[in-house]
Amino acid sequence: MDDDDVASTGRSAPLGATVLPGGVNFSVFSRGASGVELLLFDREDDARPTRVIPIDPAANRTYHYWHVFVSGVRPGQTYGYRVYGGWDPANGMRFDPTKVLLDPYGRAVVVPKSYSRDAARLKTDNAATAMKSVVADVSAYDWEGDAPLQRPSSQTIIYEMHVRGFTRHPSSGVSEERRGTYAGVIEKIPYLQQLGITAVELLPVFQFDAQDAPPGRINYWGYAPISFFAPHQGYSSRPEPLAPVDEFRDMVKALHRAGIEVILDVVFNHTAEGDHRGPTLSFRGLDNPTYYILEEDRSRYANYSGTGNTLNANQPIVRRMILDSLRYWVGAIHVDGFRFDLASILERDESGHVMPNPPVLLDIESDPTLAGAKLIAEAWDAAGLYQVGSFIGDSWREWNGRFRDDVRSFFRGEEGSVERFADRLIGSPALYGHKQREPEGSVNFVTCHDGFTLNDLVSYDGKHNEANGEGSRDGVDDNRSWNCGVEGPTEDASVEKLRTRQVKNFFTVTMLSVGMPMMLMGDEVRRTQGGNNNAYCQDNEISWFDWAQLAKRADVHRFVTLLNACRVLRDVEHERQRVTLNELIRQADVTWHGVRLHEPDWRHSSHSVAFTARCTKQRVFFHVILNAYWEPLEFERPAFANGGRHPWRRWIDTFLDSPHDIVDWERAPTVPGHGYRAEPRSVVVLFAGLEPERQSP
Repeated sequence: MDDDDVASTGRSAPLGATVLPGGVNFSVFSRGASGVELLLFDREDDARPTRVIPIDPAANRTYHYWHVFVSGVRPGQTYGYRVYGGWDPANGMRFDPTKVLLDPYGRAVVVPKSYSRDAARLKTDNAATAMKSVVADVSAYDWEGDAPLQRPSSQTIIYEMHVRGFTRHPSSGVSEERRGTYAGVIEKIPYLQQLGITAVELLPVFQFDAQDAPPGRINYWGYAPISFFAPHQGYSSRPEPLAPVDEFRDMVKALHRAGIEVILDVVFNHTAEGDHRGPTLSFRGLDNPTYYILEEDRSRYANYSGTGNTLNANQPIVRRMILDSLRYWVGAIHVDGFRFDLASILERDESGHVMPNPPVLLDIESDPTLAGAKLIAEAWDAAGLYQVGSFIGDSWREWNGRFRDDVRSFFRGEEGSVERFADRLIGSPALYGHKQREPEGSVNFVTCHDGFTLNDLVSYDGKHNEANGEGSRDGVDDNRSWNCGVEGPTEDASVEKLRTRQVKNFFTVTMLSVGMPMMLMGDEVRRTQGGNNNAYCQDNEISWFDWAQLAKRADVHRFVTLLNACRVLRDVEHERQRVTLNELIRQADVTWHGVRLHEPDWRHSSHSVAFTARCTKQRVFFHVILNAYWEPLEFERPAFANGGRHPWRRWIDTFLDSPHDIVDWERAPTVPGHGYRAEPRSVVVLFAGLEPERQSP
């Protein structure tokens, strides 16, 4: 059958490959192309397409959209594009018809076993080794009534995790074929429920180029996107071309059934195509000056991302693609929110200047489809733009990097840190007070994927990134860590006890501070990366969750589980309304103290502070003591709460051994007298009033 018999004009909208009665409509944008061919393949590693369908620039082009309807094509069809045009890098043009290009709107991607990033750099045909798109009918899925959960931010505890690293280790107990996959995550949902987290924040799951890494290594984190609509094929447990789409949705649906939201770490600031020496995989070969911010020398790419290129996010075509991607993941895939990597880049215009009202961010915030989604900004970029506390908009939440830094500084006894630390405890009003936002606009964290794990934060004074092959030049140097007296692993029981105490201190402050808390995968069992603070290229036991640590660090795991469980409580009046510790403290009247009541030492102390929080509405009182000093300190405290009607009871004392370090509310012992001896480097939490009814995790 001739191509003319099976191909017709088609239409420009929607972009991508759309399944229609009798066939599929293909549409792709290219402003400067002189010709476009649609290539259909039987298999992902075919060296030649089985069909080549030229897209007529006269009959099959509307504005800059090239489109064609092909009858008989069904979901599962593998395809790509060849695009013809000028090769003129000095003017920003990089058309290369020897390259098979991914569809920017492709819903699925297949990767040949012979995939070669290097082949995509050379002036030779790369059909056999190129990633290719797959036609998907995303409406053909039974959601069984599922929908995004829209959990209030005040009741949210985020668990930042890596899909592969979570279950890839042999100790995970996950069946071998499912280790490191979306299906593997499903098997471990009971663990997440028991831990008490309410949302998983997944490191990048858009299709990325795993070869975008130093020679001999792999891009493990996934911050190398090449398709903003397709789930990463390498995280599927099944080989079929459309399996990643269905398996990802299976995972989302299963997490929702368990009451757990799904937040995606999205990368709209750059792509895997790299700098001027990089490969041609998709955008570069379709319309280079549209998709990327170029330097004055148009052969070079602006590099505000630190990875070689910068996506031209406020260009209308790119802006639409970003919005369409977000709408797709919410509408068709049911995710609950997004964390935007290097979000400040999205404020830059086509010349790289910071815009006062960046269209893409305002579009995202005001889009009705995204109105219920959590929007979280990493409010900085790699070129020095730092906007924590000043990111644009009304509904954006921010990764509070100041919280991370100031909490770390306090617990290592850094001079002059107490006042900043106190501000972080109550929602960082010095940063966010002018915005009149809800306190949960601050996402509070001490560790994340980028940097030390919590175990390594208390075990290493310096980074140890030798395994990355860059002479430890990579990774940040300002870790604000303290090794507790010994660099790295030790058999010294006293050092180990101190490290465990510090880990519990960090967890306690993160969970009690006003804001939305986030914890890093494995910190609850003191997961270590051996001091590597930039393990982006380590797809091995350096990065994987070692489940054997669950038994070894049972005391830490228990502590975190109880801490999480008590963050979300039933209302103390035993009504049906739910309230959180976060809400109690943010609604409270807070009084600051030093070792003496009402005498905080803001100017000179670098090691201790205390506060009393009185929430009269719920008749609950907290007294919190934080001692980062190397010696015990005797703190005064009110003898009774609420005019002497309620005695103080001890909930947490991180100096005590398990199970006394944290107790169930109903079993909390009373604390007599007018003082409390806070042991070295410890956190104490006392409460009084009607006892909240604890919710099971």
